[in-house]
Amino acid sequence: QVQLVESGGGLVQAGGSLRLSCTASGRTFSSSAMGWFRQAPGKEREFVGGISRSGGNTYYADSVKGRFTISRDNAKNTVYLQMNSLKPEDTAVYFCAARTPAMGPTSIVSDYRYWGQGTQVTVSS
Repeated sequence: QVQLVESGGGLVQAGGSLRLSCTASGRTFSSSAMGWFRQAPGKEREFVGGISRSGGNTYYADSVKGRFTISRDNAKNTVYLQMNSLKPEDTAVYFCAARTPAMGPTSIVSDYRYWGQGTQVTVSS
């Protein structure tokens, strides 16, 4: 069983930055591709970005490409989402998710087995 805990959300003005962290319990973190997703009120959960097990490959939604960066520290069982140039439309609850070990990252919600509880990000205009 893997437990994921996100932190780092908050209120920020448009153009500002935030860094989210997601720390995992368990011994399979380094074997698991990770993803970040977000869900705004009244909308479906959407893919933000993903990172491979080693951290060597990252993938982003077009809406955040060039502004958001995903990284991971396997020694700390933690994955990060650095968010720059934030826009009001980035306001959402942000979730990290882990795939079953040995599977690669995807943009599909149902491909991820483990989920955190989410952290709220609010960007004011």
